[in-house]
Amino acid sequence: ENQEFRALLEKLHQEIEHTETVDEKGQQLLGELETDIRDLLERSHGAVAQPAPSMLKSLEDAIAHMEVTHPTLASALTQLLSVLSNAGI
Repeated sequence: ENQEFRALLEKLHQEIEHTETVDEKGQQLLGELETDIRDLLERSHGAVAQPAPSMLKSLEDAIAHMEVTHPTLASALTQLLSVLSNAGI
């Protein structure tokens, strides 16, 4: 489970890094998520790490903001939110 979680975080990290043509609000949301993802990757060595409370809200906001203009990224964000929810987070 932890390996899948880390793989998903790393995939999302790559998606964020390669996302272009994002408006100012999108850049802010992705910047916050990027920080949270790096933090989770650093802390998720033994088990699924507990994300910062603000990360879940940031994920939801980013999904809503990106779903029309960046559907692949929105899908990856939705997948992460589902994994966190299924893990009881």
